[in-house]
Amino acid sequence: MNEFIIVPGIGGSGEAHWQTRWQRANPAMRRFSPASWEQPDLDDWIGALDAAVAAANAPPVLISHSLGCLLVAHWQLVSKDACAGAFLVAVPDPASQAFPASVRGFAGAPAGRLRFPSLIVASSDDPYGSLDHAETKAAQWGSGLHVAGALGHINGDSGLGDWAEGMKLLAAFASEAGRTALLDAGTD
Repeated sequence: MNEFIIVPGIGGSGEAHWQTRWQRANPAMRRFSPASWEQPDLDDWIGALDAAVAAANAPPVLISHSLGCLLVAHWQLVSKDACAGAFLVAVPDPASQAFPASVRGFAGAPAGRLRFPSLIVASSDDPYGSLDHAETKAAQWGSGLHVAGALGHINGDSGLGDWAEGMKLLAAFASEAGRTALLDAGTD
């Protein structure tokens, strides 16, 4: 059975956010715990994600939103812990006017291929990251790309409720990532 770690962005994904709803509905999902959701610090967030992944019983699938996506890209360079894959929703563009100045430390996310399977889920009208940006990150990170339509920032304000389409995407991705991890383990 897959383990999942919820990796929210600024604010920690409130009650209306699909990440929070998914976590409430599935005991295999737990959230990483940085010191502050409101004042993110890259080093603290990397340490908190590293602790959450290290505590998992098996390599987890990371379910990231917004700033959490940039965190995953930074974390995977400095951590040695295994990860089954990353489900990256609404990757923000630090060069966009909407990107908060208070989290500029998360800018400069690595441009190289991630060391585990990944899928970027993008909206065609995300104010924090254009579709062109999502396509660029998918190419750089070696990620699959799914355009989910005009869903804004794919957050609580998007009115997605439990986001059934997203859950189907996650299930398919996690299944494939698990098979990929088994194949990779067999080649050592």
